[in-house]
Amino acid sequence: MKSFEHNGTDLESGTEKERNKSTRSSTKGVKLQNPALLSGLAYCISSCSMILVNKFMLSGYDFNAGISLMLYQNLISVIIVSVLSFLGVISTEPLTWKLIKVWLPVNVIFVGMLVTSMFSLKYINVAMVTVLKNVTNVITAVGEMYLFSKHHESRVWTALFLMIISAISGGVTDLTFHAVGYAWQIANCFLTASYSLTLRRVMDTAKQYTKSGNLNEFSMVMLNNTLSLPLGILLIFIFNEVDYLLKTPLLRVPTFWLVMTLSGFLGLAISFTSMWFLHQTGATTYSLVGSLNKIPLSVAGILIFKVPTSLENSASIFFGLLAGVFFARAKMQERS
Repeated sequence: MKSFEHNGTDLESGTEKERNKSTRSSTKGVKLQNPALLSGLAYCISSCSMILVNKFMLSGYDFNAGISLMLYQNLISVIIVSVLSFLGVISTEPLTWKLIKVWLPVNVIFVGMLVTSMFSLKYINVAMVTVLKNVTNVITAVGEMYLFSKHHESRVWTALFLMIISAISGGVTDLTFHAVGYAWQIANCFLTASYSLTLRRVMDTAKQYTKSGNLNEFSMVMLNNTLSLPLGILLIFIFNEVDYLLKTPLLRVPTFWLVMTLSGFLGLAISFTSMWFLHQTGATTYSLVGSLNKIPLSVAGILIFKVPTSLENSASIFFGLLAGVFFARAKMQERS
């Protein structure tokens, strides 16, 4: 989700290089000739649509079972990837017990990341979610410094400082402020950063337990989503969503199921379009477009859901989005 926003969907995590390397080996007999513009547009549409649809499901329908929604979306992804693998369109690694044991810790973080994202979207407007997600970059940068001894340039730290200021000022001026929602979003930032930092190490170890010696994006999607199913079922009982599901009339509404199924397809679409876009361009362009993509997403979130806002809050949101673009540019220059 971002990663992805879902299924590893819009994760600004530093695994772009691994995705780029594995893209060519993840398909069998499929050669895409479309230009970079089309792939970038597909990625932007799918990632924006995923967040907006999830927000609509949780707030518009007032659906109070975010874990169940995540579980259904992941099930859709597993079914689609399994069918494509069976037909020979893509290749995936078999799920051996050794591979599962290595991957399980990072999968627990992955599920936590998705669940907290669902809970935060229930209470916070889309624009503030996109700004608060910048905190993930700050946590990741600090984690890289301590875990991998990576030193960042002053421009990167300046951008990270601006992100913190924008997040604080955005929260203070948020007319729809909800303490529970902000708590879930902060937890999501820590889990997303942990997923990014943990994934780098686990991927190298997991490759040793695969037949091909590699772990492409489709295999990671299959691993994450398959392993998330039993954990998701357990969380449904822990958070007592079963009683709610048995009572809610929403499960008897055909349009609700249609939108929920669409969200599952969108979650997987982010994985495919991000791989396609990376293959057509590169990690630096991917990162920059991901930051620029938040600007129309924030505007759409405010307009579609009619979020009450003020000049101060709008300025804080815009400031945070610009800080994200500045961060992406700083990272690009840092790599060069």
